[in-house]
Amino acid sequence: MDEELITERRPVTGPQVFGYVRHVTGGQARHAALVDCLTEYCRRHELTLCGVFTDREATVAVRSPAFVGLLDTLELPNTYGIVIPVLSHLGPKRIASERRQQITATSTRLIVVRSNKTIPGPVPFLGASPGLQQQGGT
Repeated sequence: MDEELITERRPVTGPQVFGYVRHVTGGQARHAALVDCLTEYCRRHELTLCGVFTDREATVAVRSPAFVGLLDTLELPNTYGIVIPVLSHLGPKRIASERRQQITATSTRLIVVRSNKTIPGPVPFLGASPGLQQQGGT
């Protein structure tokens, strides 16, 4: 009999994602809570969170250093997508729209942890439903 472990007991990694948060107000505890939210979501959905990019500037630019770094990582092989706590982390409507287009151009997924509505646009979302349901209380 073969003694090799079955798939469920082998150490496997899920699809690789990168997190992105805008953390302008609040202290280190707030930033840690945002990262914990992404980490827990990824754990529950069998995604591998490879890192979290954080914008800390109050002014929002489409090509901020953290967002450009995120876009660079989305070009890496085997990258599944980006995970954000809520859509507002992409910025105000005009900037969020441009950022979603840039994410779409990378052929990766945009995963929104807490969303109460279907988000229009060409960016594909994780899951079979057209919109994601709110997850947890973080």
